[in-house]
Amino acid sequence: MSAATRRLTTAQALVRFLAAQYTERDGVRHRLVAGTWGIFGHGNVAGVGQALVEYGDVMPFHQGRSEQAMVHAAVGHARHLNRLSAQAVTTSIGPGATNLVTGAALATVNRLPVLLLPGDYFASHAADPLLQQLEHPSEADVSVNDALRPVSRYFDRINRPEALLASAPRAMRVLADPAETGAVTLALPQDVQAEAFDWPEEFFADRVWRVRRPAPDPEELADAVRALRAARRPLIVAGGGVHHGEAEAALEALVDATGIPVASTQAGKGSLRHDHPADLGGIGHTGTAVADDLARTADLVIGVGTRYSDFTTASGTLFQDPGVRFLNLNITAFDAHKLAARTLVCDARAGLTALTGALSGHRVPSSYEDEYRAGRARWEETVRAALRADDENAVPTQTQVLGALDAVVGDEDVVINAAGSLPGDLHKLWRSRSPRQYHLEYGYSCMGYEIPAALGVQQAAPGVPVWALVGDGTYLMNPTEIVTAVQEELPVKLVLVQNHGYASIGGLSESVGAERFGTDYRHRAADGTFTGAPLPVDLAANAASLGMDVLRAKTVRELREALSTARAATRPTCVYVETAAGDAPGAQAWWDVPVAEVSARDAATGARARYEQAVADRRHHL
Repeated sequence: MSAATRRLTTAQALVRFLAAQYTERDGVRHRLVAGTWGIFGHGNVAGVGQALVEYGDVMPFHQGRSEQAMVHAAVGHARHLNRLSAQAVTTSIGPGATNLVTGAALATVNRLPVLLLPGDYFASHAADPLLQQLEHPSEADVSVNDALRPVSRYFDRINRPEALLASAPRAMRVLADPAETGAVTLALPQDVQAEAFDWPEEFFADRVWRVRRPAPDPEELADAVRALRAARRPLIVAGGGVHHGEAEAALEALVDATGIPVASTQAGKGSLRHDHPADLGGIGHTGTAVADDLARTADLVIGVGTRYSDFTTASGTLFQDPGVRFLNLNITAFDAHKLAARTLVCDARAGLTALTGALSGHRVPSSYEDEYRAGRARWEETVRAALRADDENAVPTQTQVLGALDAVVGDEDVVINAAGSLPGDLHKLWRSRSPRQYHLEYGYSCMGYEIPAALGVQQAAPGVPVWALVGDGTYLMNPTEIVTAVQEELPVKLVLVQNHGYASIGGLSESVGAERFGTDYRHRAADGTFTGAPLPVDLAANAASLGMDVLRAKTVRELREALSTARAATRPTCVYVETAAGDAPGAQAWWDVPVAEVSARDAATGARARYEQAVADRRHHL
């Protein structure tokens, strides 16, 4: 007797398969692929597009406006749900597919799951060359989708329907595995998408991918405990893995028991609530003075779920104690072994809980606790001064915009940012009140992430106020998903800060001798110099034209009122504010951006001298 089968096209079978996939951790089940974003063209409209119509009852569909933005939205969704749920993105062949590359890189760099389903050439080659097909003179199996290979954690081209039987489960395994996850690409030749096949019924059965919490190896744990008991000035660096592993309570228990202070990366901020006595705030180039001062004298650095980017390590110049050593707790061995560290390759919650139990009775010296608590108090004064606005009728500075927002948000609000000068100000100044409030994408620092990511977060957390903070430069990169927010009635809040240019890169340009060239949005004279007059561009009107309600704020008082109104709004709302110049707290640690070794201009030669002095402090931790 033959096994039961179901005759479907490849695209129909894929959609039915995806709808039956689940993750489960700690007894809680989630849809692994919770929905599909799509922009249709030739290459996916007759295959995946038709399948999504066929099975719209089991696979929610979201219409995007930009392929890159759709990936950002899916990544925002996955991050907010701790990587336990992902979304798929389908595109046409050609530019629709290549527009995925930036989003895929962002997902993989940040270790966040997203499923990419780009259309491809005909597997039969019957219609070569297709519209938009890349023809390679010596490799007929190459397509533009191969550009996705280096930024994908798993890639396959489904050249036969039955290939999906093996490839689809492999793709799900990578999506659901916290040690391997990132962008997963299944390139779909358009003729194969529409081809029918007799699929075994077992292919469509519910499948649960259990997300494990691997415990630490006993010998690694014993070695880690010895190192911690011997340390006099230990420092925890909390990364995004604390959040992904839902390990915030376990971290707090360890800190309460031992007194070890915690500094956080951009992805890890909020691992402790901002007012916890051991929370030092951000670390590294955009970190706080207290965190960076302690990092310079730490004798043991305990990295939890961090990949140690150059911003975190101040390009190898931050950890300066002659005998400093590293202990890395990470679910990914690749990251755990960085900086010649002792390793605890395990789940963050499991590892932190095991350390707390094994360190029973151990506590750092009271003098060390007194030192970092005094440093916290000094930095809090800096924060208050930066966020405070003494004149309610003045044009706000950017840090005062953050102060106004801080006064309005609740513990449950989510604040999203990714690039420009805001990440530095937020990392140093924002007071995180809950694990999900601070949502900074800084692994890829991708301008244009914020608005679409806010959509993904809003889908993951209905009813939660979600804020996208963008400058004018970032807004001009990718405002298109405002239309999707309006279409799907997602009440995201956009704070649009107008400062007439690339503020962050302008400051960097000045510091490295490039004299802010090409970083202002202002009129140019015939000789190429800026006249100083802002361009006659109205970004608030643009946001309104895309369907948002727009509130214009000119003063600190108007800003606070507008933010309060936006928070209560039930449809997409933009708060537009033009900021005055103002100095945020400066960088507390260096960052390596190479400077021209020779130049005829004084700005560059001066910057080179400062660069050579700073780079001399770099260490290779071996």
